[in-house]
Amino acid sequence: MKNKGFTLVEIMIVVAIIALLAAIAIPNLLRAKISANDAIAKSTLRTLSTASETYATTGSGNYPGNAASLTGATPPYLNSNPCGQTLSGYTFTCTFGAGSYSFAAVPVTQGTTGTQTWTMTTGGVLQ
Repeated sequence: MKNKGFTLVEIMIVVAIIALLAAIAIPNLLRAKISANDAIAKSTLRTLSTASETYATTGSGNYPGNAASLTGATPPYLNSNPCGQTLSGYTFTCTFGAGSYSFAAVPVTQGTTGTQTWTMTTGGVLQ
């Protein structure tokens, strides 16, 4: 009777091929995740800016004093408040004033969760 199964060499070749594919794919997947986190951070800052500018337009030119002014309005300018929270690898900070606002998105771990710190100031200027 003939033995059925794989030889040790065949199994080692399959493992080597899988390791090679993983070595190629994993860095690309990590870069894609970082890129997605950057896009989410910029999008969140733009959403905060748009909500604040809309608030000022309907509020005689005065910007909101806090994030609760944006989420608590009827209808709300924002559905959720990212200020002071960590979302998608970024921590968001918000500074509100009657005549201005400033928002920042700082990566939790530079180079791992995001590439750089993004800021948005009065008038919707992303830096």
